[in-house]
Amino acid sequence: MNGHEHAAPRDCPVCGQRLAVTRLGCPGCGSELSGRFASCPYCGLGEADRQLLRVFLVSRGNMKELERFLGVSYPTARQRFADLLARLGFEAPTAAADAAGTEVDREDVLRRLAAGELGVDEAAGLLGGRPS
Repeated sequence: MNGHEHAAPRDCPVCGQRLAVTRLGCPGCGSELSGRFASCPYCGLGEADRQLLRVFLVSRGNMKELERFLGVSYPTARQRFADLLARLGFEAPTAAADAAGTEVDREDVLRRLAAGELGVDEAAGLLGGRPS
């Protein structure tokens, strides 16, 4: 091993299906195990999502801390956390938008899309399927 580890992809780059963990290896002795293993739902998150989750946990769920960390309004911080919960499968994407209790800010959605924080489908869903 070269000392640099890459984040494992969560979905298949060919068909989009969720990948299954089928091989584990020991960096110390080189032993390998193969089979079907439960995957970690948090391991497939992008760096921005992992940081958001880390700040939320360290602040013991304080949304005001999350708001300060993200540099956004409180409703936007709540929406981003709801979006994260939806990506983890804890809420349906439409329920996540409703859970924030706010109207979707079109400019914020477009900014997040441009920054790579949202995928095209997520942005379209937040915008109600309207073309940009």
